[in-house]
Amino acid sequence: MYEAGLRSRAFRRFIKNPGACIGLVLVLLLVVFALLGPPLATFPPNLSDFVNGRNALGQPAGPSLAHPLGTDTLFRDLFSRLAQGARVSLLIATFATLISIGVGTLLGIVSGMSVGTRASGVDTLLMRLVDVGLSFPYLLLVMAIGAALGDTTILTILLVLGLSSWFGTARLVRSKTLQVRSLDYITAARALGQTTPRILLRHVLPNVAGPVIVLASASAANMILAEAVLSYLQLGLPPPTPSWGRMLYEGQAAFLLTPRLVLAPGLLIVMAVLGFNLLGEGLRDALDPQEDR
Repeated sequence: MYEAGLRSRAFRRFIKNPGACIGLVLVLLLVVFALLGPPLATFPPNLSDFVNGRNALGQPAGPSLAHPLGTDTLFRDLFSRLAQGARVSLLIATFATLISIGVGTLLGIVSGMSVGTRASGVDTLLMRLVDVGLSFPYLLLVMAIGAALGDTTILTILLVLGLSSWFGTARLVRSKTLQVRSLDYITAARALGQTTPRILLRHVLPNVAGPVIVLASASAANMILAEAVLSYLQLGLPPPTPSWGRMLYEGQAAFLLTPRLVLAPGLLIVMAVLGFNLLGEGLRDALDPQEDR
């Protein structure tokens, strides 16, 4: 009953937070666009339309029935490419975040549970590794790895983004694990003979879940931005795969003539990053235990 009451209060705090609601709406709109946009598109994303996709001057065509948002510099349907790019961004953001959060949570719990035991050297080793990882600017680290890998695939980008961003999660989870370990009911659980795996599943993970969920939302925003930066610098997915970052790069040469080629993917990137960040802040405020005091 007490836990149900906490969830109810957290939900009420969330829906009363305008920023959180705006963030949720933005994320949902992005998801709907990614799911329904490609089926509703009137033209394939990677096919050039030399009949209806250019005007009398040989320039990209403006919005029309055939191309609702016009075409790009290669006369490809802009709406279709934006929608397909949304799928790519959400796919990378989702699975790269799962990798990052999963690795960080696992290593953070291992590190926290090993403090004060005969395996305390594991904690020292992991925390020094975290210190080294956090000493590098995230985007610079991602760009360096992307440049070293050369030709990339979606799987490669998932691994690069996910395995280069778990350091902050590990430190947060370690700190939370140390807090939970010191609580009286954990000591009582040990005295009653509960095993370490049981304590982890029943007591540690539920207490860690809240902060991790908040961190995951902010991490998704960082993943979308990092993938866009990689693609803009031509270190991401190779063409003709639609990517918002590459669309920015390709459209900048024609910005003065057709600014929508830059504005459209740019606004979607801003919308995605803003949505996930507002959602994360809303979740943080809703799940903050200080609010229950």
